[in-house]
Amino acid sequence: MATDRLRRFLPPALSGYQRSWLRADVLAGASLAAVAIPEAMGYSSIAHVPFGAGLYSLIVPAIVFALVGASRLLVVGADSATAALLASGIAGLGVVGLQRDSAEWLAWAGLIALVTGGLLLIAWVLKLGFLGDFLSTSVLVGFLAGVGVLVLTEQIPGMLGLPKHDVTGVVNKWIAVLGDLRDVHWPAMVFAGITLVGLIAVKRFRPSLPMPIMVVVGSIVAVMAFDLDRWVPTIGPVDAGVPSIRFPPLSEVVAHFPTVLTISFGCLLVILAQSAATARSFAQRHGDAVDVNRDILGLSAANVSAALTGSFVVNGSPTKTAIVDQQRGRTQVANLTMAMVTLLVVAMASGPLGQLPDAVLAAIVFVVGVELIDWRGFVRIWKIRRVEFVIAVLTTGAVIGFGVLTGIVAAMVMSLLQINRRQYRPERFVVGVGDHGQRRYQSVKPGRQTMPGLIVFRYDADLFYANVGRFSDDVIGLIKAAPDPVRWLVLDCSVISDVDYSAATVLRNLIDYVHSVGAHFVLAGVTPELRESLETARVMADVSADSVYPGVGSAVRAFEAAYPAG
Repeated sequence: MATDRLRRFLPPALSGYQRSWLRADVLAGASLAAVAIPEAMGYSSIAHVPFGAGLYSLIVPAIVFALVGASRLLVVGADSATAALLASGIAGLGVVGLQRDSAEWLAWAGLIALVTGGLLLIAWVLKLGFLGDFLSTSVLVGFLAGVGVLVLTEQIPGMLGLPKHDVTGVVNKWIAVLGDLRDVHWPAMVFAGITLVGLIAVKRFRPSLPMPIMVVVGSIVAVMAFDLDRWVPTIGPVDAGVPSIRFPPLSEVVAHFPTVLTISFGCLLVILAQSAATARSFAQRHGDAVDVNRDILGLSAANVSAALTGSFVVNGSPTKTAIVDQQRGRTQVANLTMAMVTLLVVAMASGPLGQLPDAVLAAIVFVVGVELIDWRGFVRIWKIRRVEFVIAVLTTGAVIGFGVLTGIVAAMVMSLLQINRRQYRPERFVVGVGDHGQRRYQSVKPGRQTMPGLIVFRYDADLFYANVGRFSDDVIGLIKAAPDPVRWLVLDCSVISDVDYSAATVLRNLIDYVHSVGAHFVLAGVTPELRESLETARVMADVSADSVYPGVGSAVRAFEAAYPAG
């Protein structure tokens, strides 16, 4: 009884928890921490914030999401895409004297996390989770690939032991690296090479091994045992004490708030698209309920907590969530375990972490960047839909050429253009009837008809100002080119749910034209919503009551009864 009462107070992500799951959850959380800790430090380098900020993203934000969110498995923490977006956005603020990896830079990152949390809260209140759907899969693949190119490009100097030049643009950065090749630091390159070989080999042959933490621990032990810090640059002291809450001066916040809001909105879109897709896919895989809106609330709380605990924007991670799933984790207890392990590392091992070679961390982040480029995803998009492949490539180019912030805006615009294109140029068919009554859908071409005297026209989109002209031209063209005089023009409305004012005006003119050539204008499959729209626009006044049928089949049978063959 006491256990049952306790379960009633559990958060959604832990509801129905069974004691038998505990061992698997704890082991999955420990395995997750082994991968997440070095990657979080890498994401700190991408965002140009102190390393401790990345570690903090795995503690309080993860705990907060576990207690507030609904997803049983979604892992929340620092993320490469939002980290790159942060770095690009803060660099573009133009704040005088603002330096990367400084406390002031982290203050701006914290402010953006706070604003992002606020936007997510608004999205939760207004149930705006659908905004994430405006980044289509093809656009998201292209966006992440562009981020991957930027990320791996940033790591090349660190892997080679070269200084980082203050230049912008991928091409300029590669030119700078090529110009410094004579100054390659060989010990650093050896560490980077061993790290790359280890990560790639283990991922291919033994993916269950937590290679990132093995590489980190091994390289730190080597540096400390043989005093290699004299020969190999290390990341230096990791400030992982009690986090301090710090935001930029109010006057600067007011001056730059429009840009901060733009960066935060970009983070919002990436979080909604990536987290919702991840939570939904893993929930469906295990038959769990999906509550995207509750997850948005959890992500809002996680980002606010990140801002208040010395961290930066956090996001749901598909790769880390996959690790929990592969290790048979069942609930957010795995993520709570990761948070506790990270807390122990922060409290007890921040000193040794400072002995981590720069080249090793750069190599770990380089692999993260490479993995963001979904080559197989590009191939699948190419095979299925060439237009979406072009959109994915253009999105990648926008991110690489103009930066992550501009890239996310371009990604959203391309997604919207993709939606509009499908509405503007939807599929259109002449519905034919086979010898045994089965339907055939034939692309619209002049001269096609359903049967002598009958044309059944299907238009797979709502009618609105941008596509109604093309719709009207298609119908008139079919009537003029019909092999037999048209007696009935049947509009299959099964996909049409709405008609705007401009479309209603054109539709009334089209009905007058059909009647002028001695044919009946017939509607089939009219939904209640469409009927209400047509009645409001006074279109139904031009269509007789006996010219509306529940479906195409009944309309065809009525035509055959009115005009028997032969």
